[in-house]
Amino acid sequence: MQVRFQNSPKETSSMNTQQLRDNFLVQNLMQPGKIELVYSHFDRVIVGGVVPTSATINLPNEEELKANFFLERREIGIINIGGKGTVTADGVAFPIEKLECVYLGKGTQDVTFTSTNSDEPAMFYLLSVPAHQSYPNRSMTKAEAAPVHLGDITTSNKRTIYKYIHNDGIQSCQLVMGLTALEPGSVWNSVPPHTHTRRMEVYFYFDVHPDHRVMHFMGEPQETRHLIMATNEAVISAPWSMHFGVGTASYGFIWAMAGENKAFTDMDPQPIATLK
Repeated sequence: MQVRFQNSPKETSSMNTQQLRDNFLVQNLMQPGKIELVYSHFDRVIVGGVVPTSATINLPNEEELKANFFLERREIGIINIGGKGTVTADGVAFPIEKLECVYLGKGTQDVTFTSTNSDEPAMFYLLSVPAHQSYPNRSMTKAEAAPVHLGDITTSNKRTIYKYIHNDGIQSCQLVMGLTALEPGSVWNSVPPHTHTRRMEVYFYFDVHPDHRVMHFMGEPQETRHLIMATNEAVISAPWSMHFGVGTASYGFIWAMAGENKAFTDMDPQPIATLK
């Protein structure tokens, strides 16, 4: 498991392109037959990707956690972006298809990942955060996520938001997680851009065509920076950083947050005309 420490706004403002990528961009998460994990000291989140092929993959007990098992003091959200698969938690199987979600609460000991068809493997994206209370393990489909339609084609940001783990959905200790799918012809996400200093966030971009990219904007609102991202890459968004992005074609992204509260609407908009 790779470990990354925090970066201040002042430090980040002087970074060059490669330094920004080294500190905030998470690449190579979806490796066939492997589990990849990155630990960020921003609210101590763990970002991961699991791609089981012919064999089952276990959620490991990483040495850095100093725990008896991975979820001894943590909870985890999992969204599948690939073929059909199953997450099994303490003997209970949760089959999930593409864009469906599984939540596992604090105290879950044995977690495994499998694909239904190794030729079309599941691709499990996960985000884990510390937890001080246990909540029931459960799964949720897209239809159960009460989709919310936002934006407009005239501003190229017509999109559907699926909220899975939040105050009115799957209950958690501090994790908030869901995904956004852009309509064909729409490319802008998270408009208006915003900050929320009470919690950090991770964006994971998927279904980006190999010949296309997403320009993710970050940094302080009057000291912006950007990262050019390919499919199946994640970006760590610090609590002080604004965040939104635009693609060269439509795509989807998973958003996940952790911090002081779970209020989805707790954000401080940064009007586009004021950005620098």
